[in-house]
Amino acid sequence: MKQNAFYIIFSLLAFSISYFIATLTKLELVENAILLAFLIHWLLFIPAYLLKTEKFFDLSGSITYISVVSYVLFFNTNTDTRIGSVILGLFIIMWAIRLGSFLFFRIKKAGEDKRFREIKTSFFRFFMVWTISGMWVSLCSMCALTAISSSNGVHMNPLFYIGSIIFLFGFILEIVADNQKTKFRKDPKNKDKFINTGLWALSQHPNYIGEITLWGGVAIISCSSLVGWQYISLISPIFTYILLVYISGVPQLKESGQKKWGHLDSYKQYIKNTPTLI
Repeated sequence: MKQNAFYIIFSLLAFSISYFIATLTKLELVENAILLAFLIHWLLFIPAYLLKTEKFFDLSGSITYISVVSYVLFFNTNTDTRIGSVILGLFIIMWAIRLGSFLFFRIKKAGEDKRFREIKTSFFRFFMVWTISGMWVSLCSMCALTAISSSNGVHMNPLFYIGSIIFLFGFILEIVADNQKTKFRKDPKNKDKFINTGLWALSQHPNYIGEITLWGGVAIISCSSLVGWQYISLISPIFTYILLVYISGVPQLKESGQKKWGHLDSYKQYIKNTPTLI
């Protein structure tokens, strides 16, 4: 009972924080987009719980990104459609399609995501995870949604081009890292082995470096369009870093890695000599 109460409170907190930040932008379009992000997640949670499946969880996140970005692009009547806003929106949509499809086909091939074995059997815990995913979409996209919804849209100034280069660098880095790991796993000779080649020889999580970097690029692109309390929406790359390094990414992979290869001297040396990120 106490655990269920915790899950409910945490879910309410995740939503409240996201929506509160949206209200600080003073843009109704952003507030509605955040409501849409959570609504999509809560609706998709229903079949996910009934079927006890997590197979479309990551894909749902991508669908939500595409939906909220498309929403603000289409319904922003404050200004004529600016090419900067369209480009920023397309950057996020391109990233969402790539990552969402990659994760969907990966879990489809694997059959399940082991992290969800116990979670998906608990209504309140599973609901909390879906709500946190809504928070992930909301906070990561907040600065872009705010910039696109602003009266003048996204400015194509020097920061726009710098941010675009940084986004594309992070995007390509993430793709290369994911492809290297996928190719490594496909090789039968590498069964039950850990990857320590390519980008993975330089960092334990090069894909996360790409993820954090690209959202940093989105923040740089967006910042020139922000005023007053809207600057709080630049939390995007910071939230991404905290989420991946301290909550849902690195800790879980570190734990599973220790279970699989913690007894190997080669793995101990890899962990000791290879930076977690950079």
